[in-house]
Amino acid sequence: MFGLFGKNKPIKIRSRNENKKYGVAAKDVKELLKKGCKLLQLPSPGAHVCLYSDGTTVTEEFFQTLPDHTELVLLCRDQTWSGVVCDIGQLLKTDRYADGLIEAAKGLLSDEKSPQRRKILTDLLLNLEDRSELESREEHEEWFKGVDARFKTKSAYMKFNCEGRMRGYMKEVHGATKTIQKAKVREEFLKTSKSLSEMLKTAKNNGCYFDRTEKERLCTREGWFTCQGSYEQKVCQSLHSINPYGSRESRIVFSTWNLDHRIEKKRTIIPALLEALQNHKSSDINLNYFYGLLFTWENLKLVHIVCHKKGAHNLLCDAKKIFRKASDTNKAKQNVKGKKRRLV
Repeated sequence: MFGLFGKNKPIKIRSRNENKKYGVAAKDVKELLKKGCKLLQLPSPGAHVCLYSDGTTVTEEFFQTLPDHTELVLLCRDQTWSGVVCDIGQLLKTDRYADGLIEAAKGLLSDEKSPQRRKILTDLLLNLEDRSELESREEHEEWFKGVDARFKTKSAYMKFNCEGRMRGYMKEVHGATKTIQKAKVREEFLKTSKSLSEMLKTAKNNGCYFDRTEKERLCTREGWFTCQGSYEQKVCQSLHSINPYGSRESRIVFSTWNLDHRIEKKRTIIPALLEALQNHKSSDINLNYFYGLLFTWENLKLVHIVCHKKGAHNLLCDAKKIFRKASDTNKAKQNVKGKKRRLV
């Protein structure tokens, strides 16, 4: 990462009190502050910069991860910037009633005979319902720059983005096979890995989490995501938020947000699975429990890069949930025997 320092990065910068943005090229935050203060005629002591989108303070290390032409706000010593979303609650409230408004509009449209009124209601539905089909590549060329041509809508790309993260987790699970020395344990682990992979494929890689057209989405219908805070917190204290559907810049910055495993994948979950299979068969393992820990919101949190703590989480798997209950195992055996009898 430190090899990136020294290369000028083009940035868009503005002050807190005006909307006009200026282009500035700087190799680091120090140079950006020097040029920005001179350009905007602001006092340099105590000056700092933050993201225009959500108000996150830009440190030297964070600056190097920003995409070119990121919009920043230059602030004086005592100034703050909360980002473009000042009232998250209001956005959530709007999302809460959107479904009811859509259904009401559909009901009126089905009974309406007047062509003029039908047009008005149709226009209303287009504004209320998800606009992903309207957000084509032709109408939003800037947003789709750098995106593979096979993606025709924003939602399709965001869904693929989430699917890719999930597939990456599955790849890490399967990769643990290389560390197993005992042939029997390796065989049972491969069976378990295959079963988890099939479960994930059945759920379409849980791509719905980033798709604002899905019911199981993590964002509002407008596409706003909010940080859920670090693994030990219930909520994000800084109220970080972002809408990757809004602009190309936000889409790129969103890639730095993490799907963080509260109970850690590499340090805890995979080792616990390996340990469980030392003296047990794959059929003894509670696959639903491990699937939930690896691929669902039971254990995942969406966090801003600032809230992502990379140190050990010190959280363990629940020993009572690692193995299937005896009653479940017996039922499975009985079902198999029943099938065999019917075949005979």
